[in-house]
Amino acid sequence: MQRRSFLKLGIGSAIVLAAAGGAVALLQPGLVNGKLSAPARLVLRRVAQAMLAGTLPVDAAAQEVSLLALLDRADNFIAGTPQSVQAELSQLFALLPTMAGRRGIVGLSATWESATVAEVGEALQGMRTSGTALKQQAYLGLHDIVCAPYFSGEESWAVLGYPGPTAV
Repeated sequence: MQRRSFLKLGIGSAIVLAAAGGAVALLQPGLVNGKLSAPARLVLRRVAQAMLAGTLPVDAAAQEVSLLALLDRADNFIAGTPQSVQAELSQLFALLPTMAGRRGIVGLSATWESATVAEVGEALQGMRTSGTALKQQAYLGLHDIVCAPYFSGEESWAVLGYPGPTAV
């Protein structure tokens, strides 16, 4: 393939991917009424399991309670951000559940449902250390949306050995 043809193919592919991502965001927004959509909740849940490995409760029932509380607090966290941030998060959470977003941005070949915690963690590490600013920004956004709500919840304090705030 000639260099010019290769460049045309790359530009054409980028345009198609951008259009497809925009169409997905319009058809299935990541945030609905300021809260995570069902596909976005699944993505954030799987991301949280990988990012918080070792700090989540070991007991399956306790971990479920902890994750559900985290997702509810994440909705409140997102609702407290400016509309411009919510629009960007909606686009991100519309794209990540799709195959193109999962593979292109996260670098995860398995579906969100079937990926192991280790696979998701490895993909997130790839985002964090990527040379692409978009992937790093997406990782940092996911990190903040997971960690701030999780560590603000009382159920995480015992795991960390934090007794809670002192009465003033």
